[in-house]
Amino acid sequence: MDLKDLFQNIKDYEGKEIVVDGWIRNHRDQKSFGFIDFSDGTSFKHLQIVYDEELKNFLEIKKLLVGCAIEVKGEIVKSQGNQDYELKAKEIKLLGDCPDDYPIQPKRHTREFLREVAYLRPRTNLFQAVFRVRSVAAYAIHKYFQERGYVYFHAPLITASDCEGAGEMFQVTTLPLDKMAGKIDYSKDFFGKMTNLTVSGQLEAETFALAYKKVYTFGPTFRAENSNTKTHASEFWMIEPEIAFCDLEEDMNIMEDMLKYIVKYVLDNSPDEIEFFDKFVEKGLKEKLEKLIKSKFTRIDHKEAIKILKEAKVNFEFTPEYGEDIAKEHEKYLTEYFNGPVFIKNWPKDIKAFYMKQNSDGETVAAVDLEVPGAGELMGGSQREEDYDKLISRMTELRMDPSSMDWYLNLRRYGGCVHSGFGMGFERLLIYLTGVDNIRDVIPYPRTPKSCDY
Repeated sequence: MDLKDLFQNIKDYEGKEIVVDGWIRNHRDQKSFGFIDFSDGTSFKHLQIVYDEELKNFLEIKKLLVGCAIEVKGEIVKSQGNQDYELKAKEIKLLGDCPDDYPIQPKRHTREFLREVAYLRPRTNLFQAVFRVRSVAAYAIHKYFQERGYVYFHAPLITASDCEGAGEMFQVTTLPLDKMAGKIDYSKDFFGKMTNLTVSGQLEAETFALAYKKVYTFGPTFRAENSNTKTHASEFWMIEPEIAFCDLEEDMNIMEDMLKYIVKYVLDNSPDEIEFFDKFVEKGLKEKLEKLIKSKFTRIDHKEAIKILKEAKVNFEFTPEYGEDIAKEHEKYLTEYFNGPVFIKNWPKDIKAFYMKQNSDGETVAAVDLEVPGAGELMGGSQREEDYDKLISRMTELRMDPSSMDWYLNLRRYGGCVHSGFGMGFERLLIYLTGVDNIRDVIPYPRTPKSCDY
């Protein structure tokens, strides 16, 4: 049986015989008995197995090393040790041997070392917890949107459009680039034009939002950004809802409601993992998450945020300026100033994407970033520009070719309406939920500059 099912009602199994399959996490053998720390991966909790010389293969079992796969038949009994119950073994079978050079030994390993053996790190307590929370949080995201009538939209991973306009995209080609010189003729390429891996599914999601009213994407995105910070990766997952007949204020309502729902779901369904993170990774994590659920998210304009920062009696490394982006230190100050999450809205148009709704002041766009205590920016969204002529004008200002995106522009001609959406990096959320502060440690196989193992 699975340990998850056992631990849910372990009192009911006292005195009963069960069979479990799993792996040895630790093994302490004595002269006439031994203890095995046992895990089957279905539960964060481990089961202690006790065996003695009454076993027919006692001498063989004493030699089993950490990492071995075993099957154990035995009786659940009250423990004489730290745990409430343990399994008194009647029979232990070796299912898969493991040598003594097995890298994951019962000691503290650095996260840097574990990245080098990423195919084995889910077997450690830290990554057992991280990737189980990743699974639970992913389910919570789908559950939130499905319960509210959203259609799950699968955005294409190969695209001919650049959503962000930054040009930091991975090119997709079948051309023999190593044998080509001069200007490349993309008409001879697989798709007949230049194509890239997507940086966002937003533009395509908008087309479905104007048919289904409420949609969301949840999938991988790619950025060819040569950045080696703790929060950047070349491949990561994004959650991107798009909602028709929705303005910026309602967009913020949804952002706040969704985040609180996910955090509460993880707290309710991963209590053992959250306790572990709170004890060994980030002290006060549980309290931080519980506080967020009860918080009222503050909403301020970008101009007001800069004014607060300028009046702060703090020597910032980067001076806050009107019309410019804000730094990590500014995000931290603002969340502390308001003692909770902060929506910063109505940003200068010159530092935001072309598709955002232009405000009547001619200087700002209806964009919003959500800053949360301890993590900074967690989500970004905007009301999309629904006016055809204004969108054309903005693209021309930015020297973009409107003809290359006629399908997107036509959304404004064919029954267009007010609509909004936002994006949240899944790994950024996981950093916030777990306290594990490096994106390389919350994604199974990180893709970063000069690193693409496995």
